[in-house]
Amino acid sequence: MNDHFRVCFVSGKLGDVDGVSLEVDKWISVLQQQGHEVFTIAGKYTSPLEALSEERQLLVEKIRFDSEEQGRYETLAFPHLTRRPPHLNSSALNEMLDGLESEGKDVATVLHEHVVDWDIDVIIAENTNAMPMTLIGGMGMYRLATEKRMATIFHHHDFWWERSRFSHNHIESLLNRIMPPVDLGLEHAVISSYAAHILSSLKRVQPHIIPNCEDFDHPVNLDSYNGQFRSDLGFAQDDILFVQPTRIVPRKRIEDSVELVGRFMKRYPDLANRVHYIVSLYQGDEPDADYIGEIRRRAEEIGVRLHLISDRVASVRGDRDGKRLYTNRDVLANADFVTYLPIWEGFGNALLEAVAAKVPVVTTTYLVYKTDIMNTGIRNVEIRDAYDDDGRLVIPERALDEIHHLISHREQRQELVNNNFDAAGRRFGYATLSEKLRYVIEEYSDEIRASRKRMAKTRARYSV
Repeated sequence: MNDHFRVCFVSGKLGDVDGVSLEVDKWISVLQQQGHEVFTIAGKYTSPLEALSEERQLLVEKIRFDSEEQGRYETLAFPHLTRRPPHLNSSALNEMLDGLESEGKDVATVLHEHVVDWDIDVIIAENTNAMPMTLIGGMGMYRLATEKRMATIFHHHDFWWERSRFSHNHIESLLNRIMPPVDLGLEHAVISSYAAHILSSLKRVQPHIIPNCEDFDHPVNLDSYNGQFRSDLGFAQDDILFVQPTRIVPRKRIEDSVELVGRFMKRYPDLANRVHYIVSLYQGDEPDADYIGEIRRRAEEIGVRLHLISDRVASVRGDRDGKRLYTNRDVLANADFVTYLPIWEGFGNALLEAVAAKVPVVTTTYLVYKTDIMNTGIRNVEIRDAYDDDGRLVIPERALDEIHHLISHREQRQELVNNNFDAAGRRFGYATLSEKLRYVIEEYSDEIRASRKRMAKTRARYSV
């Protein structure tokens, strides 16, 4: 039997710096190394994927996150997304559901046609049926997988019931049906043991656990390109750069990191004039109109020099308006310390990127950190995920002193980051990803071959 398959990723967005895009890039690399042929279908490519030829990157704009149709359905279905949500009576609700079913059917037809044209053996659906960021795409994938019986691995990064803005909605029965579907013949992969437990409890499926991984065999280092980052952005070589290597979304609790940096400057005034706080990525797909304003105001109040540099960061190096674009890895190569204080994370992509770049990290002990990362031998400056009556992270003086110690004692800093690099490389390197992907594909291979035969019959009917 041919164990090399033609694999197609489907996602609302690819080629960006978000966690889903980054993980897809890694999966593509590993699957190609294993001999599989890879294709992609996305609603939007922020940047073309370097690992694939452009003819293998199909655009289906109707499934993009920010499509006009998606915006209309979000406004009706999720009242927490707008300040003045429209009233939705039973007639309007039924009309919305009928429209979503119809448009999902159209998308399923388009996807099916490309599956047939490209001789695709298996789809990997990237968060399409876990978060309703692309409702039409999710409905289309649901129909393709359950009605066309296309072999599909649903790769879930986080779930709609984990987000308050989605958990209160008018379409819970629909979400329960399609996000995710649990029909026989489908496969599921999640990124943490906690997600596996929840999905198993709620949906009675046994998903594979494939954690976020990082390429520890080819870590980022300072080179002739990213070595110009500090001078390009106006930083001195001896400035102390605290970097928040994430998108700007409320669950990242960037305001707590601003507070931490401010507290550090106050506790160690001799270093204060050298300290800068950098947020490398953009406001994400979890809108909060005033969140950036809140961060700016707090930084100004406590004297933290805040730099929002997303206009200089992209998924690949390049040029924009005559200025160099750096990757997030390039930014990390120039960091002195990484702040990572989320209240919730599906796993911790940015944390692994920092470890691979050999930068010390101050992190909260968020849930998945406790269950899947803390026991791996990685040592960070840890702040317990405890909050005061005003909802602010309780930052102990001990954490500030540990940060200072690592900044001022280079040998101990190097010892810690080397230990973390080795520990994370063993547990979250490409060897782990390759092993787990190989196992998933092998376990699912009988269904993939059966799907191949079903699609071949469809192809034969089309060709008549």
